[in-house]
Formats: sequence, C-alpha cells, structure tokens
Amino acid sequence: MAEDLAPPSIEEIRALLAAMPEVDGAAVAAATEREGQLTKPAGSLGQLEEISSWLSAWQGRHPPAVDHARVCVFAGNHGVAARGVSAFPAEVTVQMVQNFVDGGAAVNQLCQVADADLRVYEMDLDHPTADFTAGPAMTGEGCARAMAYGMMAVEPGIDLLCLGEMGIANTTSASALCNALFGGDAVDWTGPGTGVAGATLAHKTAVVAEGVARHSDARNDPLELLCRLGGNELAAIAGAVLAARMGRVPVLLDGFACTAAAAVLHAAAPGALDHCLVAHCSAEPGHRRLLERLDKKPLLDLGMRLGEASGAALAIGLVRAAAVCHGGMATFGEAGVSGQG
Repeated sequence: MAEDLAPPSIEEIRALLAAMPEVDGAAVAAATEREGQLTKPAGSLGQLEEISSWLSAWQGRHPPAVDHARVCVFAGNHGVAARGVSAFPAEVTVQMVQNFVDGGAAVNQLCQVADADLRVYEMDLDHPTADFTAGPAMTGEGCARAMAYGMMAVEPGIDLLCLGEMGIANTTSASALCNALFGGDAVDWTGPGTGVAGATLAHKTAVVAEGVARHSDARNDPLELLCRLGGNELAAIAGAVLAARMGRVPVLLDGFACTAAAAVLHAAAPGALDHCLVAHCSAEPGHRRLLERLDKKPLLDLGMRLGEASGAALAIGLVRAAAVCHGGMATFGEAGVSGQG
C-alpha cells in the first residue's frame, strides 16, 4: 500500500460488510436449466452439481470455469508464541516462508498438480503481534492495515481464490477467536496444533482461556475481537475473503486457522461466507465444531492438519471437475439420447 494513502480503518471494513453483493440470479437460473438437460439422471453427480451452481452464482456467469486458480498463503508471527504454546519456535515461520519460495513445501507440489499459481505474503514477520493475554494483539489501525493487505491479493482474472496461512501459534489465536465468537469453554476449541499434548496442551488451553477472559468486553464485536485476539495473517485472510466477495470471486477456505479468520466476517454479517466453500475438515478438533457453527460441509475429510492452504489447493481439482462436467457434457438433445419422460 502506498505510503501517501490514508490508513484504512475498521469502520471502512464495517461499511464494506454492509454493502456485499448477493448471488447472480440469472447465472444460477442458467446453471439450473442446463443441469436438468445434461445426459445423466437428475442429481446423479451429487455434490458436483452443487459446486458448479455455486461457481456460477458467485462468478456471475454461465457456464462457470476454473481457468485461473490462485493459492494465497499469508504468514504472520504471534506474540503469544512466547507463552510456549507450540512445539516449534517462532523462527520456523520465516524458515517455512523460505521453503515456500524455494518450492519445497507440500503446497508447492499440490499447486503444481492443480495447475494453480501460488502467492506467499509475509506479514511483517520481524514484528510479531502482541501477546493477547497481556493486551490487544493488534491496534485497530494495524488490524485494518492487515485486512487491506489481504484485500490486495484479489486481482482481476482470478476464477477461484484459495486461502491458507502459516504462523507459529496461530492455532492458539484461532482457538481464542472461536471461543470468543461462539462461546463454550477453551477446551472445546483448543487442539494440538503443531503436535503438542499432555501438559503443554493443557497450558495452551489455559492461555486461550486467559486471553478470551481478558477481552470479554469485546465479545459482541467480532471485528474488535479480530484486533485483540487475531494475527496479521488471520486479518489478511479476512480481508481477502471480503475483497473476493466484492469482486465476485469464489473462495476455498483451508483448515482451522483459515476458517476461524473467515468466521469473524460470518459473526459480523451472517451470509458473509456464502461465496466460500471449506475445502477440507482439519484433524484439529475445533475445526469440525466450527464448521457446524458455520453450517459448512467440507469438500474433503482426509485427516490433514498441515495448514499452508494444502487442503484448499488439493480441492481445486474437485471444483474444476465440477465446472468441466457442467460445461462440457452433452445435453440429451445434443447427444440424441432420450430424456426423462
């Protein structure tokens, strides 16, 4: 963002949430009409039919297409990592970003298979957010800046936006956000993350509970909770989701931390995630609970919990297959096949 531009504000984000576009009704009608004419029994492609209709609805065109899928990984560091909530030190975030750049991560291989371009966004890794048990993780201006940065990832020509994250201690932040947004106890939302167990997991759960209790005065303001309990990469994901909605770009969300970031928008404006599908259900226990609260059915359930948009990249092929079947199959009339009487 250019230095001479006025800094964004949370109030501007609230205004965008109040002005989100809805589905393209004409595209949905065209998709429904064609689906009924394709050479197959009605409903026989199951969820693939729902995916192709969803694509048309949010791309605002028919037939839908996934010619340019983009995978975005936002990386940020968290001050709460100093509380010993992860199996890995904070410097791993920087090291993994370099691994992405060098092409050595799982998401690099999955993007290659999916014929998708990968973008990695470093979120001021030398300056972690503050420890949210001691105060707000971010200022309102800092959170808005991170969201605006994420919004810039949504460029013209993208057919499908796949979002993910990297950041040591971000499952702690995600757990705190979910606990604050949707209630329950910290233990309901806190899982192993990078693989912690036993006393370390109990400590991580206690840190989540401490942070949520400290910021309980903001429990009715989801965007304020994002400022206080979130992280730069989580705020950027929320911004990218919002920008995709404004630009009519369908979104695939990755795992627990990514979905938690998007859930802030859902809590602020029900329906804000209608243009999003969740690519997979993470093995992180809080993710399944979160999907139930969002009424989202994951496309895949493979026991993955890597993050870094790996599940979203893997699901690109499924979404592309839905679009190709819908657009490429012959109708009964074109194929000379007798339709249903």
